[in-house]
Amino acid sequence: MSAEMADALSDGVVLLHGIGCTSRTMRKLERSLQQAGLFTLNLTYASRKKPLELLAEDIHSAIAEFADTIPGRLHFVGHSMGGLLARVYVANHRPSRLGRVVMLGTPNGGSEVADLLQRLRLYRSFYGPAGLQLTTEPDDTVALLPPVDYAVGIVAGTRALDPIAWRFVLPRPNDGRVSVVRSKLDGMADHIAIKATHTGLPYHPVAISQTITFLAEGRFD
Repeated sequence: MSAEMADALSDGVVLLHGIGCTSRTMRKLERSLQQAGLFTLNLTYASRKKPLELLAEDIHSAIAEFADTIPGRLHFVGHSMGGLLARVYVANHRPSRLGRVVMLGTPNGGSEVADLLQRLRLYRSFYGPAGLQLTTEPDDTVALLPPVDYAVGIVAGTRALDPIAWRFVLPRPNDGRVSVVRSKLDGMADHIAIKATHTGLPYHPVAISQTITFLAEGRFD
């Protein structure tokens, strides 16, 4: 075990699920992080009810309490919109012992799928205000986020189950919801693409192992 990995055993990880999901989608990843010796906080939040800036306020007290219980750094792992929520949270409530951030299929540059669906009343009703913040022309909350000055590792998927989105809506390669190119973020420390669907990323063994590696070493294997 490297010295970096040994030090990481006192660290904690906040897990943030994607829009329309719950903490259940992050449980396999959570168990793997715990087996690697990390403390975890796997949150469920009202992803369809409020915009990102208000969701960041909703999760703040739980994260602050969790940070007080761990001796090491505080990392974040976000799936899809959860990665954007991590960016908003750090911008507004930066932890004093901030560690690293891993994003799984996060639409840092927005998603053309959201561009298309935002016109539909059903989409707006189901996904709420946060769903409108996932487009390629984001509102000020996302557009005005400060540049990242902390280590961000991004895992993108390249396997899509929806042939229409894969072939006609999104630039290729993509995971059926987010293209690889729009997953990228200026200032990121590392980026990899794996053969996984958007919804499958939190369960994918390669995504999980690479997440653990990045949190420990600041780079993917």
